[in-house]
Amino acid sequence: MTRIKENSLVLFQGDSITDWGRNREESESLGHGYALLVAAEFGRRYPEKKVRFLNRGIGGNRVVDLQERWQRDCLDLKPDWVSIYIGINDTWRRYDNNEPTGTEAFYEGYRKLIQRTLEGTDAGILLVEPFVLPYPEDRKAWREDLDPKIQAVRELAREFHTPYVALDGLFAAACSKAEPEYWAADGVHPTAAGHAIIAKAWLEAMEA
Repeated sequence: MTRIKENSLVLFQGDSITDWGRNREESESLGHGYALLVAAEFGRRYPEKKVRFLNRGIGGNRVVDLQERWQRDCLDLKPDWVSIYIGINDTWRRYDNNEPTGTEAFYEGYRKLIQRTLEGTDAGILLVEPFVLPYPEDRKAWREDLDPKIQAVRELAREFHTPYVALDGLFAAACSKAEPEYWAADGVHPTAAGHAIIAKAWLEAMEA
């Protein structure tokens, strides 16, 4: 049985993996990735619940970007559930733009997002951890930066007792069945099969 009640509003927040081609001119657009897959499968399973889904992911976002837009893109929407999936760009910008985000700053910024959500809404919160796969080769070096951030998200899930989607391990396990680029062509952005992994894990977390 899902945690999501009848007539709930579920909000997806994050970066490009959540955004995934949504039409910014249409407030109800879910894009073409895991957010759409979650909404479609949830609607199939629980048509009587009449749950509404919104996507406010924006490509390239880091925790600091979510902080800047959290009032208008989260709190003002009065969601019943907020799904937060952020972190890979906090690592990526260190390597492509020399703009690192320290683990402590990442943790504290993320924690403030959760606190603001709990103080400003009655919403439940689900956390999704970031992942990276070892393709291309340079992605292997990212583990040094990303692994502590993954641990930070896990600590927040424990502290706030939220449902949790442990994507990094799931994608690592999937790579025993097919090469990394099958699941994420650049090690970061999921293929259709990769989005299916996320959607399945998301729905399972809501039923745990």
